[in-house]
Amino acid sequence: MKDLKHMIFFEKVLESAHNDLVRQAREKDGKIAIGYTCFHIPEAILNLPGCFSVRLRAPFMGSTDIATYYLASSSCEFSRALLERGIEGGYRFLDAIAGVDICECMNRCYENMELLGCVGEGNDKFFLSYIDVPGKDEEISVDHVTEQLQRKLLNPLHVNYGIDISDQALRKAVEDHNEICDLITEIGNFRKLDPAPITGAEFHKICLATYVCPQYLIKDKLKETLEEIRTRAADEKKFRARLVIVGGEIDDPEMIELCEESGALIVADRFCYGSIPGRQRIELNDREDALSQIVRINIRQTSCPRYITDNKILYRQEEAKQLAKDYHADGIIYEQMKFCTYWSYERTLQSHVLAEEYGIPTLSIDRPYRAGASGQLKTRVQAFVESLEIKQIKARAAKREAQHVQ
Repeated sequence: MKDLKHMIFFEKVLESAHNDLVRQAREKDGKIAIGYTCFHIPEAILNLPGCFSVRLRAPFMGSTDIATYYLASSSCEFSRALLERGIEGGYRFLDAIAGVDICECMNRCYENMELLGCVGEGNDKFFLSYIDVPGKDEEISVDHVTEQLQRKLLNPLHVNYGIDISDQALRKAVEDHNEICDLITEIGNFRKLDPAPITGAEFHKICLATYVCPQYLIKDKLKETLEEIRTRAADEKKFRARLVIVGGEIDDPEMIELCEESGALIVADRFCYGSIPGRQRIELNDREDALSQIVRINIRQTSCPRYITDNKILYRQEEAKQLAKDYHADGIIYEQMKFCTYWSYERTLQSHVLAEEYGIPTLSIDRPYRAGASGQLKTRVQAFVESLEIKQIKARAAKREAQHVQ
């Protein structure tokens, strides 16, 4: 396919947390940068007038030896990579961090960033929040998280930086958030076509770019890219299978590229840092305050295995099944970062349910933070694609035989 006009621009944005657009927003536009890592912090409230969100990554991460000394070799590679990059000075530009009390590994990552002076140096207004995340999606959870966000995040933003945190400002932030979501969703929907005029790797880079820089600075390029894809000619039969990836954090485009180099078009992405649920609209009404509604919708949309109630477990199963159906996928890759407590249990359970009870071919993998160089992982994806091809061949042969008998 013809190269997308702005793909090099999107790729450059992903090269560093402190990218050129972040610099422009802080140094020229006078906005404050708020780092975060988790969907449990509603992204929209970090993009109030005067501030913008930066979802933290550690692109091109090499050794994590120093971070491992402070955390442990049993900590997930994501937390170690972020701490290593923080020690290197990669997050000194942040004016605040919206952290969540989500797991031991990330708690210790944030804690060590503070103790080692990796963030907030020279900025007496800097603050790091720890928002408590419940394990149930009940109304009491909505009240609890709403109070936490108001007291630990929004109020300090107003007191320390003068940010407007009014209901009106929150609604405007949601309106801007929805505009980005609509663009990403419409671009992603082209993957439902066969052949598709956009690859999974291209989509992931575009989607990921919206997380790591001020969104108002890339909105025009998203709109141009959408119009470009509408008329883009797709390659015929380039891929041998269509797959959905489901699971934990993926902020490395090389993971998607590895799958597609193995012959599998990634048609849907229900993982942290992906478009589902991160790029789903937030619909507000006028009967209730905006913050409570944002929190309730966030809890309803989340696919995080921290929510352990039976209804949320079933929700995650049904959602994966529906994505495979909607995007005409041949199978699912269920993945997790190595040593992730929540996702390791979830992956073991759900990959079995999807394969044995739902009849959806499912590849279950745990992977390193940077997966692109993993030969073992590539071999497993290739073997999975080949098994799907064999299944398709047998199904066609059985269909021909049935027609011949008739």
